[in-house]
Amino acid sequence: MRTGRLALVSAVGLALSSCGSARPSATPTTAASATAIDVFAAASLTGASTAATTALAASAGVRATYNFGGSNTLVTQILQGAPADVFASADRANMGRLVAAGLVETPVTFARNRLEIAVAPGNPKHIAGPADLARRGVNVVMEAPGVPAGDYARALFGSEHLGVRPVSLETDVKSALAKVTSGEADATVVYATDVAAAGAATSGVPIAPALQPDITYPIAVVKATRHRAAAEAFVRSAVSGAVQRDLEAAGFLPPR
Repeated sequence: MRTGRLALVSAVGLALSSCGSARPSATPTTAASATAIDVFAAASLTGASTAATTALAASAGVRATYNFGGSNTLVTQILQGAPADVFASADRANMGRLVAAGLVETPVTFARNRLEIAVAPGNPKHIAGPADLARRGVNVVMEAPGVPAGDYARALFGSEHLGVRPVSLETDVKSALAKVTSGEADATVVYATDVAAAGAATSGVPIAPALQPDITYPIAVVKATRHRAAAEAFVRSAVSGAVQRDLEAAGFLPPR
């Protein structure tokens, strides 16, 4: 769902929103005069850190409004004409839909991630790996088909011939994780950054490197933007040293 103009953003939000310009102006731009852009970003980019930061007032000249959600949902919104300036996806497949439709410029990879099993604090079901998610009596929630984290997890289960039967399918990683932190489910598969962001509300069970899919985050300017210079600067800065350091601190992996 559309989050509207945020009063606070997460550290990852700041990492992305600080992508105002590769060359900041000598005189800081006030929030009122900064160029406003709409950034449609994967839900896994919202809560990678519990440390809240003040919304970008843009010394670089950009003020970002975020629409966080499942990458597939955001793509559908853009295909239907939603006014986005920049799109950041949690996978190549959803970005590819917009590339095929001719709606975005050439994407660039700005981060990677890895899957992790989120369980109740203390891991009361003694889940040690993906195979345990197929055990009787373990209530698993997953993201719906088309949501990158869910698709990554389904591919993993398929490769290992695991018959995992979710009790519900959620719209994005945040909704899936909320089922676990609220006690409505025993486990879900989300990103390692989501588990870290949840803090004491959940425990994480690592997934072996050999089972990890290639989780890549591409970002691109939406061709219909009316603020091309600001959108292009935002995308350029997503791969800058400063932003990459912020993303790494939040648990993301650097692009290859």
